[in-house]
Amino acid sequence: MAEVLQRVRPDVVLLNEFDYDEAGSAVDGFLDNYLMVGQNGADPIDYPYTFSAPSNTGVPSGVDLDSSGTVGGPNDAYGFGFFPGQFGMVVLSMYPIDIDAVRTFQTFRWTDMPDNLIPTDYYSSEAVEALRLSSKSHWDLPITVGRRTIHFLTSHPTPPVFDGPEDRNGRRNHDEIRFWADYVHPARSSYIYDDDGTYGGLHASARFVIAGDQNADPVDGDSTMEAIDQLLVHPKIADPQPASQGGVEASAVQGQANDDHRGDPALDTADFADGAPGNLRVDYVLPSKRLNVADSGVFWPASDNDLSRLTGTFDFGQFLQDGIGYPTSDHRLVWLDLRVT
Repeated sequence: MAEVLQRVRPDVVLLNEFDYDEAGSAVDGFLDNYLMVGQNGADPIDYPYTFSAPSNTGVPSGVDLDSSGTVGGPNDAYGFGFFPGQFGMVVLSMYPIDIDAVRTFQTFRWTDMPDNLIPTDYYSSEAVEALRLSSKSHWDLPITVGRRTIHFLTSHPTPPVFDGPEDRNGRRNHDEIRFWADYVHPARSSYIYDDDGTYGGLHASARFVIAGDQNADPVDGDSTMEAIDQLLVHPKIADPQPASQGGVEASAVQGQANDDHRGDPALDTADFADGAPGNLRVDYVLPSKRLNVADSGVFWPASDNDLSRLTGTFDFGQFLQDGIGYPTSDHRLVWLDLRVT
């Protein structure tokens, strides 16, 4: 992972599934022992500004969320996790983060979103009252670039799987994505409150970038219909459609579910199990239309590129059987070059 960052060299980057610890030891260790050490001939990279905060993952809710008849364990946490902070997030930046103006939305309750998709015939009234919307958290990080402020809006919605016909995870995924769609639209954000109790979303003139593993493909996979379209066709959001050659090659070589996909494999960002769901576009970096996109891409080199060793092909069955065959990640880094004027 460190070498991927050293090769792409993003100025600002979100890492999903980075465990949170209050002392920040994991972040410091990653910076000092990996990013500040050249990997396989790549130059070290230093990020002077970082942000991490508590995640709902592994935090006990105190109620029976999975209807198992018992309370406790990862399925009854506010977000799936075996301990608090597992599968958290961290942002690394070359530019200053205005810490005093950061807004986090870890404790926002799902039921407080108007017209939400909570399956109330599945959850008890006690569970509905307790449920938080974010399976990890939602963060608004104001980043100072020259004389401008760019709001880095980061999250990691739950996968729309591992549930039953009630589609509780698919519905939550939809509404976690909807949160940002409403947040950047002043006419729709008045109900939103942050962890300090301040209401409202972004100002109409704000510049922003939405980033994260949204766990939703526009046309393939198991996400709720039109979940990611809430962002992709939003009047204030641009979709540069970052692409790669490696995604096209992987889809053709791996086949199976990929052969029946309707989406363009060049836009895929995740190398999932080939039988189902196949490779998908689930990771996004989406700028506001007030920002100018100079270039974009997905770090998924084709096999004739030496750097393809950093991605490789993920054999999920082999990984489950013997614990080997796992590359850097089954997700690919998505990047944008932006002109900030």
